Amino acid sequence: MTATTLPLGEAGAGAGAGPSAAADGPARGRRRGGRARVLLRRLGFYLGTAAVAITLNFVIPRLMPGDPASVILNKLSQRAQVTPATEKSIRALFGVPDQNLWQQYLHYLSQLAHLDFGVSTAYFPQPVSELIAQGLPWTLGLVSLTTVLAFLLGTGLGIVSGARPGSRLDSVLAPLATFLGSMPYFWVATMLLLLLSVNLPVFPSQNGYDLNLEPGFSLAFVTSVIAHGFLPAATIIISSVGGWLLGMRNMMITTVAEDYVSLAEAKGLGRGRILLAYAARNAMLPQVAGLAISIGTVVGGSLLAEAVFAYPGIGYLFYQAVVNLDYPLMQALFLIISLSVLVANFIADSVYVLLDPRTREDA
Repeated sequence: MTATTLPLGEAGAGAGAGPSAAADGPARGRRRGGRARVLLRRLGFYLGTAAVAITLNFVIPRLMPGDPASVILNKLSQRAQVTPATEKSIRALFGVPDQNLWQQYLHYLSQLAHLDFGVSTAYFPQPVSELIAQGLPWTLGLVSLTTVLAFLLGTGLGIVSGARPGSRLDSVLAPLATFLGSMPYFWVATMLLLLLSVNLPVFPSQNGYDLNLEPGFSLAFVTSVIAHGFLPAATIIISSVGGWLLGMRNMMITTVAEDYVSLAEAKGLGRGRILLAYAARNAMLPQVAGLAISIGTVVGGSLLAEAVFAYPGIGYLFYQAVVNLDYPLMQALFLIISLSVLVANFIADSVYVLLDPRTREDA
């Protein structure tokens, strides 16, 4: 009988004692070493990418014609008196004419190390770092919750749809997923706003909570946060669940035809165990890789959704910065968003390395 490929985690099941068991220790050590080498290589790649993003954030304002720092300082001086500390901070971020580029870069890195992004021109005299600290938790909560829900919902429906391709349920879910996946975030947000906030005033149309309430862990405040966040969350889930469903469905169709699934059926294992422990477990690996790739898209979609619903996160801050030509805030948000996407991708990439041994075979 020819050797049969077993699903992940099943290859060593039933191995007896003796020489093979004695070799398990060194084999486990090699596997751990392989994982560590792969993770270190990927960490180096992401650190290099982060360095490029930080450098671009430094270079782009200095490629602008004229002296951006002087323009920003002039705009600030029209509202209030600019202190020497504020002027020093702005010039460190946007250029000092009498310093060479290397000195400016070192000052810029020093400012970033102290989380000093200057003063916002749109919200003067509030520092940019305070604005980001206020908006970042809202965006992180929205993106993390909606990404997990869309992933679980789409993956679960994809398992059901791909387990019986061509069935009545599959003939409904597959076209529906294609339709949902083709809808842009901005359009979905606008339609939900018109349907469930303007025509049918079921949910609030803007803000993150009722401004008449005192922020805290009271039932009234938590209920208000959920009500105000429902439409932005629904926008992201509706726009992204179709991609997860189609990806999992297609992988399930391929996986259920594998030899190890046929072997499990020949052994008389239950249909549910075969689908979950054999087919779905292996078909889910590309989904994890897709999670890393899609994080940037989800973040971009959340920015659009926040702008439509005036949700008090990073997206709405970015919209206000663009409208008001708030360059310090725009520069800081560009860097924060870039680094956040890199961190999320590294986490998803690391999880994939831990789940799939094939990614570290050549380590």
